[in-house]
Amino acid sequence: MSGGSARSLEKGSAPPGPVPDGVIRVYSMRFCPFAERTRLVLKAKGIPHEVININLKNKPEWFFKKNPFGLVPVLENSQGQLVYESAITCEYLDEVYPGKKLLPEDPYEKACQKMTFELFSKIPPLVGRFLRSKNKEDRSGIKEEFRKEFSKLEEVLTNKKTTFFGGNSLSMIDYLIWPWFERLEGLELTECVDHTPKLKLWMAAMRKDATVSALLLDMKTYQGFLDLYLQDNLQACDYGL
Repeated sequence: MSGGSARSLEKGSAPPGPVPDGVIRVYSMRFCPFAERTRLVLKAKGIPHEVININLKNKPEWFFKKNPFGLVPVLENSQGQLVYESAITCEYLDEVYPGKKLLPEDPYEKACQKMTFELFSKIPPLVGRFLRSKNKEDRSGIKEEFRKEFSKLEEVLTNKKTTFFGGNSLSMIDYLIWPWFERLEGLELTECVDHTPKLKLWMAAMRKDATVSALLLDMKTYQGFLDLYLQDNLQACDYGL
């Protein structure tokens, strides 16, 4: 892997050259949880890749040709094929690259992971609302919503009777939802999992995974990024470099 901690490309920057043979490129941003999904899968599967960071507050014009939404992550291979949307990039990587399979082969087990993913899907928008909320009343109401959503995931683990959401070993669903749990500390939301013991055990088990621990964020740096990002500071994405 190369480029994970490189400064981001911004408006006015030249586009990078073609992707070398034998490597896949991921357009990312150091603090983006959606892009972290893709980087976790790349790391877990041992896929040779390079990282190009994009300044999401001051996007290069050429980046909209890579993804019309202008969002990360985006994958690009040496044939110039482009894949975007985080969950789609992860499934693509699991299908295209041999070795450790992260999605189950069994159709029912695969459906179970996708249903858990849908249960989780309320959490990213809640984080956005929490970050934009201005007063304590709003924040306490949103914290209550977090607790309700986390209770649904606790129930999945309780019914499954396993450490991880896909079984006894870590699989795709765990990587897809982990980046938001990683950030709970930086968001000062860890109290919202106090009532979910199995979810807390899952979080502890995730931190022990070699792939997860290799990509863990420094929370002080993450909080510094958030402060700038919420002020629409154009340099937020490069905070700490």
